[in-house]
Amino acid sequence: MPFSGFDVLIPVLVVLVLLLVFAGIKTVPQGYNYTVERFGRYTRTLSPGLNIIVPFIDRLGARMNMMEQVLDVPTQEVITKDNATVSVDGVAFYQVLNAAQAAYQVAGLENAILNLTMTNIRSVMGSMDLDELLSNRDAINDRLLHIVDDAANIWGIKVTRVEIKDINPPKNLVDSMARQMMAERDRRAEILVAEGRKQAQILEAEGRREAAFRDAEARERAAEAEARATQMVSDAIAKGDLQALNYFVAQKYTEAMAQIGSAPNSKVVLMPMEASALIGSLGGIGQIAREVFGSDAPSSTRTSSSRPAAQPPFVNRDPTS
Repeated sequence: MPFSGFDVLIPVLVVLVLLLVFAGIKTVPQGYNYTVERFGRYTRTLSPGLNIIVPFIDRLGARMNMMEQVLDVPTQEVITKDNATVSVDGVAFYQVLNAAQAAYQVAGLENAILNLTMTNIRSVMGSMDLDELLSNRDAINDRLLHIVDDAANIWGIKVTRVEIKDINPPKNLVDSMARQMMAERDRRAEILVAEGRKQAQILEAEGRREAAFRDAEARERAAEAEARATQMVSDAIAKGDLQALNYFVAQKYTEAMAQIGSAPNSKVVLMPMEASALIGSLGGIGQIAREVFGSDAPSSTRTSSSRPAAQPPFVNRDPTS
């Protein structure tokens, strides 16, 4: 059975319809936006999912990645404010917010962001001293983020972070910084040692002052005691009791003899005074004791006080002689 022209036209029309349907249906994956151009002019943006366009009239333009992306900033030389040359590299994070602006406002989006970031790194870090550059990395990152984000805003993107990864000064400069750091630490150590010595001297001086104060107080109390003893002796003499005077003189005599005998610079002590005077003084002490304790005092004391003593020419303290 021969086919007519109508029988051939129907399958052709079906095939054309299917082609038109498939040409007009566009699927956009998640995380992407596609721009649509009609006769070369931007008309709209396709969001993720199933979308329909007019076949052979509309066509897909730019396919924009809407996810946050990382852009590596290569190493570059930066001259600081104090003429120090350092090598700097970094990383930038950005995200496309408007696919049409990112596609049609700038040619070569990544290259534009990269050059913008590198230029501002040189500008920001070149206005700082080396010490400030090495110690204020967070401040540098914040300044770079605000500058680059404001400049890239017209491209429909959002710069979320700009980070400086490494700052590498020259080796000779690193050695100089190490010597400077050591000198600074030595200076701090010397200051701490000096402060410790100062505190030790202050505490020692305060200790000497306290000791002198205590010694003076002790001498004052001893002087008061001596004055009271002298006053008591004077009162006893005034009442006619001469034994108190004998006791006082004998005590002083005994103390003087003890000091002479304990001198370390001599072994033989010459006695140019009568030894009986000391025994007589001891007799006075015994008489006072008898008056205090009554007539029951030992008879040996009475005997020793009344016995005449010999008068040796000297007292030999050297046990070897």
